Amino acid sequence: MEISAELAEAPVFVAGHNGMVGSALVRRLETSGFKNILTVDRSALDLRDQSAVNDWFAANRPSYVYLAAGTVGGIFANSTRQGEFLYDNLMIHSTVLEASRKTKVEKLLYLGSSCIYPRESPQPIAEDQLLRGRLEPTNEGYAIAKIAGIKMCEFYRKQYGCDFITAMPTNLYGPNDNFDPEHSHVLPALLRKFHESKTSGDNSVTIWGSGSPKREFMHVDDLADACLFLMQNYSEATHVNIGTGVDISIADLAYLMRSIINPKAEVSFDASMPDGMPRKLLDVSKLSALGWKSSVTLEEGIAQTYDWFGQNVDQARGI
Repeated sequence: MEISAELAEAPVFVAGHNGMVGSALVRRLETSGFKNILTVDRSALDLRDQSAVNDWFAANRPSYVYLAAGTVGGIFANSTRQGEFLYDNLMIHSTVLEASRKTKVEKLLYLGSSCIYPRESPQPIAEDQLLRGRLEPTNEGYAIAKIAGIKMCEFYRKQYGCDFITAMPTNLYGPNDNFDPEHSHVLPALLRKFHESKTSGDNSVTIWGSGSPKREFMHVDDLADACLFLMQNYSEATHVNIGTGVDISIADLAYLMRSIINPKAEVSFDASMPDGMPRKLLDVSKLSALGWKSSVTLEEGIAQTYDWFGQNVDQARGI
């Protein structure tokens, strides 16, 4: 993706650069030739603090903002920390959007989550399903925060003329993910379980839930590429789904990961644990019509992620 010399010098702020998505965005921006990438650690700037965020924006004056910061987790974390997830994410997007408005940021991309859609959405889920039904109870707090972020971008565009766009990624995985077995999403949690079954010699792996729900998974480097594409090619109020357009059952995902990581593993399913939504596949026809498609297959992505995990086990211990 070629960029102009002028764009290469523009200050670009990646909020949440230490996370899986933010770090992928930084890598993609660097390989595209951006030379003025702005980041700030959580210890130096609390994105929930409006005054502090205002001061940082006033001092650094980013032209472009990728808002990938937030408090995230898998089904267990989402269902047991709903108040925290709601508060943190409401505050983070509110402060960054308001500071971006005040400093006249040229363009901002806000990243939501596919959990914004109703539990009983028709599959695949199109963008117009937003607010058409009840949310999945296990991640309702997080979903409400993300819906508020979408609407805030929409209303700021309408009231203030801000060029704020929103994108809804599917389930993501890749380097710098959270691999904690209880608090992470399903794919990194399974990767860790299969790895530990291999290294410990105990080949039994228990999967939470029945294994029947179907999910769509995208490598985070694909997402980063889509984000750069949208930043350069999209400027509308409605959000855009980002995904692969292909889903897989949790059981089949487990068997695929077993074949890649530990073929000797014996898989069982704990049906007493929650399944979450029965299926969640995004309709990506809007993004495809704009000219972008996913390129990393699930098998390639898992193998690459496991290679990274093996080289960064201490870093990948999780929260």
